[in-house]
Amino acid sequence: MPALAQAAVGAAPVPFDEMSGADGAIRAAYAQLKAWLGEIPPDVLDHRRREAELLFRRIGITFAVYGEAEAQERLIPFDVLPRILSGSEWATLRRGLEQRVKTLNLFIKDVYSKREVLRAGVIPEDLVFQNPVFRPEMNGQRVPHDIYVFIAGIDIVRVDADTFYVLEDNARTPSGVSYMLENREVMLRLFPELFARYRVAPVENYPDELLATLKSVAPATAAAEPTVVLLTPGVHNSAYYEHSFLADKLGIELVEGSDLAIKDEVVYMRTTEGLKRVDVIYRRVDDDFLDPLAFRPDSALGVPGLMSAYMAGNVTLANAVGTGIADDKAVYSYMPELMKFYLGEEPILKNVPTWRCREPDHLAYVLDRLDELVVKEVHGSGGYGMLIGPAADKTTLGAFRDKLKYDPRGFIAQPTLALSTCPTCVDHGVAPRHVDLRPFVLTGGDRVRIVPGGLTRVALKEGSLVVNSSQGGGTKDTWVLDE
Repeated sequence: MPALAQAAVGAAPVPFDEMSGADGAIRAAYAQLKAWLGEIPPDVLDHRRREAELLFRRIGITFAVYGEAEAQERLIPFDVLPRILSGSEWATLRRGLEQRVKTLNLFIKDVYSKREVLRAGVIPEDLVFQNPVFRPEMNGQRVPHDIYVFIAGIDIVRVDADTFYVLEDNARTPSGVSYMLENREVMLRLFPELFARYRVAPVENYPDELLATLKSVAPATAAAEPTVVLLTPGVHNSAYYEHSFLADKLGIELVEGSDLAIKDEVVYMRTTEGLKRVDVIYRRVDDDFLDPLAFRPDSALGVPGLMSAYMAGNVTLANAVGTGIADDKAVYSYMPELMKFYLGEEPILKNVPTWRCREPDHLAYVLDRLDELVVKEVHGSGGYGMLIGPAADKTTLGAFRDKLKYDPRGFIAQPTLALSTCPTCVDHGVAPRHVDLRPFVLTGGDRVRIVPGGLTRVALKEGSLVVNSSQGGGTKDTWVLDE
């Protein structure tokens, strides 16, 4: 039973305010922002918030929520007050992120090769072999530089001045980086006088870093200048804006499955000048839909024969097939043990204490305290299929209790953490709202690249802990001070 979590449930700790600190004194990183807020006229923030919304609408930054009629027109709300991290805070986060992603890659490699972690009993075999995202096709398959997760999005939450937790690992097709880049561009336009008060580390070089990462993992058969493409499911995908945005920023072709063809186990792109060989595919298509000959035969999104070219070593897929095993929420709960097994190290960034409902004693504990915990589907994402116990009514609690009893393996539970808050522009002025952070970690054949910052997501509803855009959350620009 997670001891830290036992201490957390039943309590209602005051959330850590990243600007004011625990003692109410303005923290150094926020001093200039606080001073600026005291100097500007009251209507400035509201005026610039409207300007920001107009800019985003003109640019066309949208996302879709499946099943909603207005999905194609939805903007992610943007908060015009930045979230600020000191250089020393970022240094700790960076070290922890590198350690985390290194472990994820070692784990995936092991699971699809020697399986030493299973023989050592560190993680249950059924959690791997009966996992719907485990890909037996990858058994014994070599990937460039033994890297599986080239692009990782690690969700981080903060509970006090010194403690950051990893909330979730996104090792398949992490999204959100386009909003990180556009948020910065809009802030630079609207708040030059605030930037003048700080030395903010840049994020604008992310596309260059991503392209360098992708080229560094091209197969040995690639040309001196590898051809990289971005594979999208198409315009109806919820993240299509990001796909087109990134392809444009990287200077690469945005392609759909029908734009690619396989010949002699080599991938080619159809162009007006004929077929052109493709060496690296940054794919934003899930495993199931990549190749109808290998996975779902009804998929019209992928490329028939793509897996044969991949397994022949003639093309690199980023991220690799089968990485979903590493962002499974039940596997997540074993990350401290995995870090110790592969690296002999304690985690720099700790896990949120987690109960695995698949274990009878954990399940009994969760059922007994359901109204105090957050319960998540093991394979859930986007805030869907989640229970926040303290905010749930009796009917919802009863329904989740039945779900847990019917399929305990499908769920984990965590304490209701008091996520840190940041000053946020609201209808009546400025107020604290809960936030998380998704930094993006790029692992290439040459080195690890992490731009300073990431996507800060903010729960705009007062008291809400749900930051997902699909559930009404918004985003902020994240400033890391260049000290």
